Amino acid sequence: MKKHHIVGDTITLEFTVKPSDVASFNGEDVHPFYATFALGRDVEWTCRQFVLNEKDADEEGIGTFLNIKHQSPAMLHDTVKIEAQIIRYEGNTLDCSYTVKIGDRIVASGEQGQKILKKEKVERLIAAVQNQ
Repeated sequence: MKKHHIVGDTITLEFTVKPSDVASFNGEDVHPFYATFALGRDVEWTCRQFVLNEKDADEEGIGTFLNIKHQSPAMLHDTVKIEAQIIRYEGNTLDCSYTVKIGDRIVASGEQGQKILKKEKVERLIAAVQNQ
C-alpha cells in the first residue's frame, strides 16, 4: 500500500440520477427517487477512489460495510454531490464518512468501510466460498 492519504482527506464526485437509478422492482418503477441501492453504489464508488490511489498492483479493495441514512429525496435527473472523508485509516482498513447533497440540502449521510488485501487473498476467499 502506498499511504498517500491520511485521516481527514476528502474527495467529491457528482452523479446525475438516471432512469436506471430509481426504485424499481420486477420491472416496475416504484417512484422517481434516487433508490437506496443506486445511492449505495455511487457512495461505494466515491469512497473507492481512495483505495484506487492507495493499492499496489498486487492488491485489491473489498467493501466491509455500508450505512445509509436518507434525509431527503433526490429526484430523477437531479445532480447529487457525494463528499467522502477518511475517518479511519489503520493498517489495511480504510473507513469513510460521506454526505450526499443537492446544493446545501442533505440527501443522505453515513459511513462506508473497505480493506485493502493482496489479490491472492481475495482469490482464496472467492475459492473458499465457491467450494462450500
